[in-house]
Amino acid sequence: MYFTDEPEHITQLRDTLKKFAAAEMPREKLRAWDKASTFDRAVFDRLAALGVCGLTIDEEYGGSGRDIVAAIAVIDELARRGAAIAGPFIHCAFYGGLNMSENGSEEQKRELLPRLARGEILFAYGLSEPDVGGDLASVATTARRIDGGARLVLNGTKRWCTAARIADYMYTLVRSDGDAPRYRNLSFVLVPLSLPGITITTIDHLGLRYAETTDVTLEDVVVPADRIVGGEAGWNNGWRMLAGPALDVEKLEITAVTLGIATAAVDDAWTYAQERVQFGKPIAGHQSVRHALVDARTKLQACKHMLYHAAWLAHERKPCSVETSMAKLFIGETAVDIVLACQKILGAYGCASEYDMERYVRDVVCMPIVGGSSNMQRNNIANRLGLLGG
Repeated sequence: MYFTDEPEHITQLRDTLKKFAAAEMPREKLRAWDKASTFDRAVFDRLAALGVCGLTIDEEYGGSGRDIVAAIAVIDELARRGAAIAGPFIHCAFYGGLNMSENGSEEQKRELLPRLARGEILFAYGLSEPDVGGDLASVATTARRIDGGARLVLNGTKRWCTAARIADYMYTLVRSDGDAPRYRNLSFVLVPLSLPGITITTIDHLGLRYAETTDVTLEDVVVPADRIVGGEAGWNNGWRMLAGPALDVEKLEITAVTLGIATAAVDDAWTYAQERVQFGKPIAGHQSVRHALVDARTKLQACKHMLYHAAWLAHERKPCSVETSMAKLFIGETAVDIVLACQKILGAYGCASEYDMERYVRDVVCMPIVGGSSNMQRNNIANRLGLLGG
């Protein structure tokens, strides 16, 4: 079972991150980043100097040692100040560090994991496509081998590639065999985003504006075969990588952001309700507000238990596909209720950009969709639990 009391090293980690956020991520700076759809790389570099980017990487590759619970706690704490630094941390420690730890060849691990552990490089995801959302086995982007197999030529368009403009590599799912059966015709390729033939187009979007979300179009992009994730053993073996442990943790990354945002909303509403005076007393003294705050805090506690139990299962490498999908589903939808309730406590100020609540709302309404929609999670849960009729 998940521990009742948080381990001391994670409590200490949270304290360090709270101090970091207070010093490096003041509210006015976060608002400016959000308006510009960017983040401060120097701030991220100072975060990386704390060693947290190595929490998904074994010590032999320069990491801090694989600790999924601690890595999820980092996201949770950072996201309480928004996605501005939590997002880049995910692109480094999870999109990069966890995927390469789980799926990379030995040569790729030796080359890339030390740099990821130091926070030097970021990965973007190249999974979805204009006509492919959740059905990733149907991707149409192709990889064709040339020069006796020594190089690959890639063609296609990837969609919702957040941070592609600032990432070093795109972790790209491709159709690598046009004749092989479904699920046996996919590979992952590390595509350096500086290569000729790559066009990046911005997609304007609602929330999570720590970086631009983009389309990435690949036109006869040539990549060395040593960029096949997992080496030759990874060719046509991408579905196993996609459906492996990294996918379970992937559901928890965005869920940790969701929890962090909901926590911030509750904390802000809790403080505001004790400072805002109406009808001769703080609004926290009115029963309707008190009950709304208590309901929000109670739902938040349930979300926290679900997230960290699932993270503990993933850390222990125990079966957790059901638990991670349940956490993604429940927290994604419950957090929307929590944040909207907190916005109502602030009244009109909850809609004003001078208050962070407005950003929390924009960010949290995306959460039942991104990282695998709520209905996808419902299907996953039903199928994993053997519910007939699917």
